[in-house]
Amino acid sequence: MARLDMALADLQSYRPTIAEPADFDEFWTTTLTDARAAGDEPRFTPVAASFTGIDVFDVSFPGFAGDPIAAWLLVPHSAAPLPGMVVYQGYGGGRGLAHEWLAWPSSGFATLVVDTRGQGSRQDSGDGTADPHGSGPAVPGYMTRGITAPETYYYRRVFTDAVRAVDALLAHPAVDPRRIAVTGGSQGGGIAIAAAGLHPSVARCLADVPFLCHFDRAVGFADADPYDEIVRYLRVHRGHEAVVFRTLSYMDGVSFAARATAPALFSVGLHDAVCPPSTVYAAFNHYGGPAEMVVYPFNGHEGGGAAHWLRQVEFAGPMLAR
Repeated sequence: MARLDMALADLQSYRPTIAEPADFDEFWTTTLTDARAAGDEPRFTPVAASFTGIDVFDVSFPGFAGDPIAAWLLVPHSAAPLPGMVVYQGYGGGRGLAHEWLAWPSSGFATLVVDTRGQGSRQDSGDGTADPHGSGPAVPGYMTRGITAPETYYYRRVFTDAVRAVDALLAHPAVDPRRIAVTGGSQGGGIAIAAAGLHPSVARCLADVPFLCHFDRAVGFADADPYDEIVRYLRVHRGHEAVVFRTLSYMDGVSFAARATAPALFSVGLHDAVCPPSTVYAAFNHYGGPAEMVVYPFNGHEGGGAAHWLRQVEFAGPMLAR
């Protein structure tokens, strides 16, 4: 993919014009207002765990339409309010088991690990938050569920859940509302960008090899799933391009990035065949706040892997100071 995408110097200046709908902000304001009106307070149920210095809570919070979304909350023992970190999942992943998420709480963050509705059965330990909303004809996967209208599209629900996850973390008394970060890789990185663009309380955004950005380029250019799910859909539903790309224009990470103001750390793998580097840079170069990019020249979609977390915790570290 690096040979087929742009040279690094061109990526660094790549700032494409995005076909953004005129009612983008109104659409999301209405969506989030309705979701908040439909939901109750989050529930934090203590869970016995064999950890020293970290409390664990099984969390249920209301997402889109008040639907219950599962999460783990891991809270380091501390007398002072803590910075908070919301962790979103990669494509098909779930919140898994609490002990899989000790890195951020061990470094001092109250950490909310969020399920993605309808997913959680592809990798790792998974989980099972339902998506009770129907879909018309769709290609296997999540990318084309309800894609004929922004109101019915799957990622409208996912991004709403992401914002409500921030609301849930803000509701916990151990968390300092001035120090909330969001993070995730791939799909989780795209969700983190959406949360940063939609929730004013986000104070840091850590988007690792983010997915769901610059659909106009990604669909048909990326030669791998999940973007190729949309290609296969359009291969059968001929003539639906305008409808599909109108829906996607309400979900583009580039538009959310332009509205985000929190300091951000991005990463990109220049050999990434899943999330082409140009799509990552499109969001990065439109980002509305201060942003840094970490480049992995010879890596694919794995980016910096576990080593990149060291760079992330260095970036987020200042949030540990009161």
